[in-house]
Amino acid sequence: MTNPIFTGLAVAALVLLALVTGGIAYLTFAEWRDRRRRDREKREQR
Repeated sequence: MTNPIFTGLAVAALVLLALVTGGIAYLTFAEWRDRRRRDREKREQR
């Protein structure tokens, strides 16, 4: 029989893993978007 405490901890670990992964994906996307914007502004200034 599975201990409910271990099941809860496993679910909490998976939720936290998903949140951290989502946060990293968001930060990566935001950096990519900002870099594109900066490069575009540099080209327009020339």
